[in-house]
Amino acid sequence: MEMSEGVTAETKPDKTEIRKIADNPIGFKRMSVWKNDKFKDFMFGRVFMSKHMGVLCHITSLPSSNVSDSQKFLTWLNDNDFSVWQMLPINPPDAAGSPYSSCSAFAGWSEICSSNKKHDMLEENYWLKDWAVYSAIKVSQGGKPWYEWPEKLKNRDPDELSKWENKISTFLDEQESFQAGWGEFRNFSREFGVKLFGDLPIFVSHDSADVWAHRELFQLDDNGYPTYVSGVPPDYFSKKGQKWGTVLYNWPAHQKENWQWWKQRVRRMLRLFDMVRIDHFRGFESCWAIPVKDKTAKNGHWQKGPGDEILKAIMGCESSDSQIIAEDLGIIPDEVIQLRKRNNIMGMAVLHFGFDGDENNPNHPSNICQDQVAYVATHDNDTTLGWWKTASNNLKKNVRKLAKEDEDINDTMIRLAKESNSKLIIIPLQDIMKLDSDSRMNKPGKTYGNWNWKFDWHELNL
Repeated sequence: MEMSEGVTAETKPDKTEIRKIADNPIGFKRMSVWKNDKFKDFMFGRVFMSKHMGVLCHITSLPSSNVSDSQKFLTWLNDNDFSVWQMLPINPPDAAGSPYSSCSAFAGWSEICSSNKKHDMLEENYWLKDWAVYSAIKVSQGGKPWYEWPEKLKNRDPDELSKWENKISTFLDEQESFQAGWGEFRNFSREFGVKLFGDLPIFVSHDSADVWAHRELFQLDDNGYPTYVSGVPPDYFSKKGQKWGTVLYNWPAHQKENWQWWKQRVRRMLRLFDMVRIDHFRGFESCWAIPVKDKTAKNGHWQKGPGDEILKAIMGCESSDSQIIAEDLGIIPDEVIQLRKRNNIMGMAVLHFGFDGDENNPNHPSNICQDQVAYVATHDNDTTLGWWKTASNNLKKNVRKLAKEDEDINDTMIRLAKESNSKLIIIPLQDIMKLDSDSRMNKPGKTYGNWNWKFDWHELNL
């Protein structure tokens, strides 16, 4: 059927139904069938009536690469009974296009959202001016990172910064426009009964407005340079580990200011989204510190994190239960799991990781718990079709034990996610579309060539 790009009487959800889901992020609407014939094979059935279904698709993967055509995608989500739209971070990406290494933990990326209108920014006073001044100076310095600026600018000399007061209007206007556009987008998502699920990277880039404005909150030397940077040890994704290069936190300084920077960051995210995933949650328990001069992550060491204390501060920012989700994937010690559980935070399980033959594997569909969001895969995984093509014979054997005769691998994995005990299921759009590895969003450890996948409307029968 042809879909309207706008909200029509045919597609707009009933307001009574919307009111029922408005107050609880896990209180999504429940339907019984997929309306789009192309996806009818994914029909819910009675066993799935209490499940809440979501799609993982970054805004840049829309045909327009921005929210200008989001209503059309919201229509598709609503017509196919999805009630959650998960996306990647919406901050300005780095030079390689990664949204996980932004020059701001707060600012929105104007290329994915803008409006001719302006929005009141009183709630954004904590970060907005610092971001605007940083951006204006960075342009004047030819894009150099702040730690290579002239000393007075680098060190935020008050008299020098005062000279920039009348040079920041462009960047203030840009954020006001973003905020207005995002507000319109959120209103549309509410009309369709779709919750927006955001992503908060735990670390921030060295060259960011946040580090420049709050050097004391990060592990830097007197010249503004780190000795150690973030990453992860060798794991499923990389035999050499991953050296992310983002700066590490000075946790005692955060504690001294009563976690103000973190509380402001989480509140900002919860103004933008209904739910938020904290990427690399284990960094609150301990983080992998890598010597800045090392080329790989092999020689890192664990630094202890603040644990329960920061989580109590963060969780106090929630306006309702289950707004914050922990990404607790990888080689995770029990201390991290217990930290999450003590603070009543939902975790994650990924089915791609669940078929190594270990009967205790927490990602196996039979072991997934109600306090976990069940993912078929994440943005860091290959598509399910690509994963299957390169899977070992032993893994395939373990999956086939649970498969049905009339299913392909995408059908099987989506059904197994639905049959798990999880209350929220997230499926990458690529797997719904049954796409191969060339549609993969990100390959961890690879700096360039990621984050480029986009779909066309005709592929969704739109």
